[in-house]
Amino acid sequence: MAAELHVELVAADRSVWSGEANMVIARTTSGDIGVMPGHQPLLGVLESGPVTIKTSDGRTVVAAVHGGFISFADDKLSLLAEIAELADEIDVQRAERALERAKAEADAAAERRADVRLRAVTGQR
Repeated sequence: MAAELHVELVAADRSVWSGEANMVIARTTSGDIGVMPGHQPLLGVLESGPVTIKTSDGRTVVAAVHGGFISFADDKLSLLAEIAELADEIDVQRAERALERAKAEADAAAERRADVRLRAVTGQR
């Protein structure tokens, strides 16, 4: 049996995704990090960005994450996000409109959130 890590992706208002994975890639204040089974324990601050989960059954799950914390120990990875949504939950047209509106209003925070949502849908890091 291949080594696995248990992943919990939780937003402030709900559990977003839980399951077994071979690797998770997330953006932290120190840069992008890849976590695999056996990784050294870590605690970090999440930046807004896509989180990519390579599941044990070969699927790829992508979520748009906006701030929070990442913690890993004993092959258990917790992603505690302020806001998180799975890529397949994102309405692309709504995100595109939000991005245009944020650009027009020069709202950098809203622009960053909309951009992350669109990158999660398209698979861009």
